[in-house]
Amino acid sequence: MAIVTCPNCGTKNRVDESRASDQKPICGKCKRELPDFSASSEPIVVTDQNFAATLNSAGDRPLLVDCWAAWCGPCRMLAPIVEEIAAESNGRYVIAKLNTDENPQTAAKFNISAIPTMLIFKNGKKVDEIVGLQSKPAIMQKLNSVS
Repeated sequence: MAIVTCPNCGTKNRVDESRASDQKPICGKCKRELPDFSASSEPIVVTDQNFAATLNSAGDRPLLVDCWAAWCGPCRMLAPIVEEIAAESNGRYVIAKLNTDENPQTAAKFNISAIPTMLIFKNGKKVDEIVGLQSKPAIMQKLNSVS
């Protein structure tokens, strides 16, 4: 059984993977659907409210958080690369996006002063940071170095 933390309320839920393929698991406390972090094919949207829960749910897999804003040209250029990495991750990584304009607390906590910035976490701790527009191979090299 996998332990999945609800990004809405933070409750830890046991999820039977064999049943999760037939039925969408829901949180035992708030009754919202639980995300499938095992093989998400698109980036997870993180906010000030669900950042800690998302970090916990990643477990021992590397978590890449793309810090971006809608007005940022390089951020828009990076978006397809981040989406491609998420689609190809097959559950090996957790890929997330954080809009820094809408979530200033998390951006301030990690001293995001330039965007795009990608934060890499492992076991709940920040282990690396990539600032600026980067190529897919450069991002993958950083991710592979922490996995």
